Amino acid sequence: MDRELVARAQRGDEAAFAELVDRFGDRLYAVAHHILRDSGRADDAVQQAMIDIWRKLPTLRDADRFAAWAYRIVARATYAEAAARKRWSLRPVLVALAPAVTVDHASSVVDRDELDRALGRLPIDHRAVVVLKHYAGLSNLEIAEALSIPEGTVRSRLHYSIRSLRASLEADGRPAVAAAEA
Repeated sequence: MDRELVARAQRGDEAAFAELVDRFGDRLYAVAHHILRDSGRADDAVQQAMIDIWRKLPTLRDADRFAAWAYRIVARATYAEAAARKRWSLRPVLVALAPAVTVDHASSVVDRDELDRALGRLPIDHRAVVVLKHYAGLSNLEIAEALSIPEGTVRSRLHYSIRSLRASLEADGRPAVAAAEA
């Protein structure tokens, strides 16, 4: 992030903030989408996060920490969206994760679909850690800061989430293997 751009946005420069949104908004949306697994709810979470970022930007002490700070706000917004879903008892909407590049291999689509189902089985707080680590590429310390949890909790959630994902993928694969052998 350009330190000067963040500093200008902190002083109320709307054009600087718009440029930050252009540079960083897609990554924030992708994280929200991967966590919530619903494009409409991800839109809502990111919109609320952008409002919060604009309002709270003057309180950011270190412009170099903008990315981790923005991820923290998006993560909180996704948690709020997930809680709203539970309060209103909305039916879950399954949305396949959009590939980063166009893939034309059927096995890749199947693999992505299986991974999407396995991610959906994780609790949202574990899913957030996995998405921030493996999709956004944050370090354990950055994830801890973004989610306001201890770094040990990040490591623990990653460990149990990966173990759960493996078990889920193996369980999903067993019937297909058994059917293929019959």
